[in-house]
Amino acid sequence: MAKVSAKTETAPVKKSAAKPKAKSTSVNIEKVTEDIILKLKDINIDQQLQADLEWCLGSYRYDQNPSGLISVIGKAHEVLKNAHAKKTKGITAAFIGNIEKVLG
Repeated sequence: MAKVSAKTETAPVKKSAAKPKAKSTSVNIEKVTEDIILKLKDINIDQQLQADLEWCLGSYRYDQNPSGLISVIGKAHEVLKNAHAKKTKGITAAFIGNIEKVLG
């Protein structure tokens, strides 16, 4: 008798296609910070806070460590929330909501 070689077939390996990234519902911290700075300049309040935000944003862009930026955004949130309560023009509930999303 002749030897019969048995071949075992393996299932072809499927390469997974790159999945498209899901739209993130998170808010970009840099964009929100830039919006806060512009809003503070527009309504002309708290120049020191504006400077702190600009400095922390630059620091965040350098080292990607958000801790200082989050802290200053928290201060800006309080200032802008008070301005919203006083019905200051240009500060909307949606704007405050975006800041709150960043703060978590």
